[in-house]
Amino acid sequence: MREITLSQAVNEAIAEEMRRDPTVFLMGEDVAEAGTPFKVLSGLVEEFGTQRVIDTPISEPGFVGMAVGAAMTGARPIVDLMFGDFLYLVMDQLCNQAAKQHYMSGGKLTVPMVLRTNLGATRRSAAQHSQSLQALVAHIPGLKIAMPSSAYEAKGLMKTAIRDNNPVVIFEDKLMYQDKAPVPEEEYLIPFGEAHIKRAGRDITLIATSSMVQVAEKAAGLLAGEGIEAEVIDPRTIVPLDEASLLASVRKTSRAIVIDEGHQSYGVTAEIAARLNEKAFYHLDAPVLRMGAMDVPVPFSPALEDLTVPTPERVVAQARKLCAGELIHAA
Repeated sequence: MREITLSQAVNEAIAEEMRRDPTVFLMGEDVAEAGTPFKVLSGLVEEFGTQRVIDTPISEPGFVGMAVGAAMTGARPIVDLMFGDFLYLVMDQLCNQAAKQHYMSGGKLTVPMVLRTNLGATRRSAAQHSQSLQALVAHIPGLKIAMPSSAYEAKGLMKTAIRDNNPVVIFEDKLMYQDKAPVPEEEYLIPFGEAHIKRAGRDITLIATSSMVQVAEKAAGLLAGEGIEAEVIDPRTIVPLDEASLLASVRKTSRAIVIDEGHQSYGVTAEIAARLNEKAFYHLDAPVLRMGAMDVPVPFSPALEDLTVPTPERVVAQARKLCAGELIHAA
């Protein structure tokens, strides 16, 4: 099977869907000739023209509002939000309008809109361009949230999102755009709400999102050298969440660490850990641990920034303690 980058996978998914469905169009800042600052969308304007690949003014509330209206009236817009940090600018359009129209119209209106954006620190982009805000929108009923961890997931989830009749937010890790993975040439879609077991194990479950899947896989490799077999699960989507698969794994291993790059407090790790504690309590030999980003603005300094997010070594240290029973009484 061929290997392509995550960037190529996203580009390919959007191009295929635009060829398949003439109601699909793309809009955002620098999406046409520039192909976005990360060059993910390069070449699309040459094929589809400026009527379907639309450069917008620097007005996030304006063009996201336009996309909501377009989706309500028969189109399927893909909105490119240059940085996930800019979600704060479009919360009314996304959370008060797109997320609620189907309910408030008694099911008469749908908003088949995709908002693709990014997350992730350690790119030296400072506090206003390095946040991971998936929990912010996962809190809002009516939105679906996808977090691809590789090129394979990026393509399959994007195609599913474009065909969904609900508003979907897709977060891509900005450090992973050049990461390669096997991607089939034939068409495929990845259903929302179906987690993927990346590595089977019996001693501890590592549930990780987006770039943290790679962290968990590296940690699992290190733990295997110590005789600890970790199961690594990628939820793929946090809304809907494949709760059944996560619970089945934890009931088997009796221990779990949840890893996400968002701030740890009130975040994705807290929600998943709470569900595991509620529904698998009698199967647990130790408390479910959470590992997220530090609750601080992301520093620009490389030495400080690298300390704020989970690493394989930190995951290994916590897993080792869990498996040895060292954290039971401390908790």
